[in-house]
Amino acid sequence: MAVESHGPAVPGAPPKLSHDELVAAQEQTLGTPRRSYGVLARLLFGGLDTIYGKPRTLSKFKVLELVARVPYQAWEQAAYIAVTHVHERTGMARRIHARVAESREQQDNEQWHLLILDELIVKEGIQEGRLKYFWLPQLIAFAYYQVSWLLYVTRPKLSYRLNADFEDHAEHEYAHLVEENPAWETRAFESQFTADYGEYASLADVFRQIGHDERVHKEESEERMREPRFA
Repeated sequence: MAVESHGPAVPGAPPKLSHDELVAAQEQTLGTPRRSYGVLARLLFGGLDTIYGKPRTLSKFKVLELVARVPYQAWEQAAYIAVTHVHERTGMARRIHARVAESREQQDNEQWHLLILDELIVKEGIQEGRLKYFWLPQLIAFAYYQVSWLLYVTRPKLSYRLNADFEDHAEHEYAHLVEENPAWETRAFESQFTADYGEYASLADVFRQIGHDERVHKEESEERMREPRFA
């Protein structure tokens, strides 16, 4: 349980926390009320509960991570389009490009979450129907992409708010997932992705770290909500 080594720091990536810091972060999440979710977020969470059930399962979290990448993909694409229209205004173009880089880092971080979950599901021998756990999540992600992109180009603060709601939901769900699985405290985290995501003393800690990543993404979206567009 002495493992504290993490992968190389990535500029702009969520910080990698020690075991004690991760435990404290989880306790803080559990003691913090959830955001007041908007209508779109409530519809999304309710739909996922209807399709995949309310119990917190690894397969359901994999679906969450499939969807979680989508806003960052939409923002990145919209920002690239914006750069083509303002490239002669170098100051604004550079600021938009910084948003592109930020969205890419956030998207990559969510991708590691997905890969770690997928790997664990295979190790556990969990059987998943292709319709329910591949095609349907792709459909949900496609619809979520369209909503995120449309909001971003028309009312960007609403797109950031929707993402903040989603990330807040994920942060709390991961905290409860760890709480519901005390055996993970002594189960080693063994993964082919440790060189990329980091080494952790236990499976509990890696899921605490993922939950903290979601908090960081939430806070980034909340910060963007308070800013003028590309100011």
